[in-house]
Amino acid sequence: MSPTARVLAGLLCGAALGIALTGFQLSLAREVASFVQPIGDLWLNALQMTVVPLVVALVVLGVASTSDAASSGRTARRAILVFLVLLCAGAAFAAVFAPFQLSLLPRDPELIASLREAIGTPAPADNVAPGFAQRVVTIIPVNAIAAAAQGAMLPLVVFALFLGFALTRVEARRRTQAVELVQTLADVMIQIVRWVLWAAPLGVFALAFAVCVKAGVGVLSALGWYILAMCTLYLAVTLGLYFVAVLAGGQRLRQFAAGILPAQVIAMSTQSSLATLPSMVETSQNRLGCSPAVTALVLPMAVSLFRMTSPVQYIGVSCYIAWIYGIDLSASQLAVGAALAVVISIGSVGLPGQVSLMATNMPVVQAMGLPVAPLALMLAVEMIPDAFATLGNVTGDLAATTVVERKSHD
Repeated sequence: MSPTARVLAGLLCGAALGIALTGFQLSLAREVASFVQPIGDLWLNALQMTVVPLVVALVVLGVASTSDAASSGRTARRAILVFLVLLCAGAAFAAVFAPFQLSLLPRDPELIASLREAIGTPAPADNVAPGFAQRVVTIIPVNAIAAAAQGAMLPLVVFALFLGFALTRVEARRRTQAVELVQTLADVMIQIVRWVLWAAPLGVFALAFAVCVKAGVGVLSALGWYILAMCTLYLAVTLGLYFVAVLAGGQRLRQFAAGILPAQVIAMSTQSSLATLPSMVETSQNRLGCSPAVTALVLPMAVSLFRMTSPVQYIGVSCYIAWIYGIDLSASQLAVGAALAVVISIGSVGLPGQVSLMATNMPVVQAMGLPVAPLALMLAVEMIPDAFATLGNVTGDLAATTVVERKSHD
């Protein structure tokens, strides 16, 4: 079985056993849940312990790789600018659209209360979100080490950005050594995450069992709403990219839609932008009319630096967690999450899917003041939204290429 299938099996087994045992004898089910839930909590804690060093490393590496790419010429700098604009637009769209679409879904107060009790999250009233002025003041950390110890993600990312940009001004040999050290740190953290994810079926089983005992079958319906919400969000972003290619890339809508269809089919089937790269190159040159020079430079850069749906995912996941807990996100929380999502997405390109879901969503969720425990359950069903996310990424890569091609002619 694939890792994703194993995690999904753990979720289904835990949920089925929890629901069945609850129906058979509630007192026994609760006793078993009290024994099993610490296993899931330990697994989740093991994932969280890697977040701080991994986020710092990814941000520094993202700045370094972007700086290296920008130094290779005008077309590369133009491509990076297009990537950044699209990432910011995607994050902003998700910050507006995700809460709106979730507000249209039915919210069960009893399910919210039972989920909060099952995962041990305090009521929203106990967590008063800081205002905009307070958030602005705390953007730059007084003590970076203290920010890391407290899990204050936004100040920590700002510090990592300063560190990354400062490294670009250091002598080349010493900069290379520092970047290699940071890369080693990131590789070590990713390896630890892989070890922890090896035990994901057991951890997800334990969490699903405990949550279903306390919250009932409504947990499964909540995950169904998650799949629907994320797939809808990805499709909306993908549709918007068609208009980017038409308005900014000079493409005809019908020609662009027909031209990218073969690459989109490969993207949906492989769920990998890298595996779709040969098809994207053929599509860009032969179907969209982009020059070989622009195609050969922009598309490999896009696969290395640009993942259109990453900020969309981070914001969508955070908004969904807020929805299931009945938390109304403020404009400042959404703005912080969107900014953080764009920065983290640049450094997270190339991470394995499961590693990316857990390690890169956690900082955004934490920065928005939300519980991270639901991420473990989302991991088990992520393979369905991930196909639509890859569709959006490949569409974004090709749309960005058409924009760079048109700007190069201008």
